[in-house]
Amino acid sequence: MNDSDKPADSTRTIGRGMVIAAWIILLVLLTMFFNNRLDKQNNPNHRLSTMAEDGIPEVRLQRNRSGHYVATGLINGQTVEFMLDTGATDVSIPVEIADNIGLQRGRATTYQTANGPISAWQTTIEEIQLGPLRLGPIRASINPNDSSGAVLLGMSFLRHLDFSQQGNTLTLKYPTLEIN
Repeated sequence: MNDSDKPADSTRTIGRGMVIAAWIILLVLLTMFFNNRLDKQNNPNHRLSTMAEDGIPEVRLQRNRSGHYVATGLINGQTVEFMLDTGATDVSIPVEIADNIGLQRGRATTYQTANGPISAWQTTIEEIQLGPLRLGPIRASINPNDSSGAVLLGMSFLRHLDFSQQGNTLTLKYPTLEIN
């Protein structure tokens, strides 16, 4: 081997390194792109569509690819992901989220769910915000059996609102007073 072969080997090594680095960067960018795309499919309501008709604020939610209404909102000023559940009596919060928000565990109680009875703690949420809609205090439960990462937005919140579904859109708004 003579000295003239060393620069060629060095150039080849650098070239291979650059190709490998380019592939790694491409894979990272593709991963980020598809993760973002999947997040948008799971929660198409990161930025809520709001509209005020006759001065009454409302929120329009788009159904996700699984057929659920999922939205980003606030509990006591902390960002959470909600899944609307008209079959849930109360707002149901996974224990990890409740601990992060600082909710106090109240009396232990048993709830009947579609999957059978569960034990949970009662609590009160000072304020829930979904876009321009703010309600509180709201009765809720802290569920130690739920590791989904989403708060079930049950009827203890939804009963204070008018809501209607048309196609893949669910509209929530404050109730209007009807004068007869």
